[in-house]
Amino acid sequence: MLFAIISTDVKNSLEKRLPVREEHIARLKALDEAGRLVLAGPHPATDEDQPAELAFTGSLVVAAFESMTAAKAWADADPYVAAGVYEAVVVKPFLKVLPV
Repeated sequence: MLFAIISTDVKNSLEKRLPVREEHIARLKALDEAGRLVLAGPHPATDEDQPAELAFTGSLVVAAFESMTAAKAWADADPYVAAGVYEAVVVKPFLKVLPV
């Protein structure tokens, strides 16, 4: 089943994100290589194409896991969680309707 992992960053999270970003991305790449990743990415703090200052308000990951327990365990093990990037993480079942 698919699950949406919706994370909300602490304020000024960039300085906490950068040191562990490669580890975070490696876990996402592993999901992708296993054919389980639907999409993943951060929520920029602005809708500007070229913001004066790079900042994020959170992240979204949609991926396949065998259960809610497995999805939560994967989310809890994210390097961003350990680094204090996220203020909150919500895991919800996700039903993909489109595109087919």
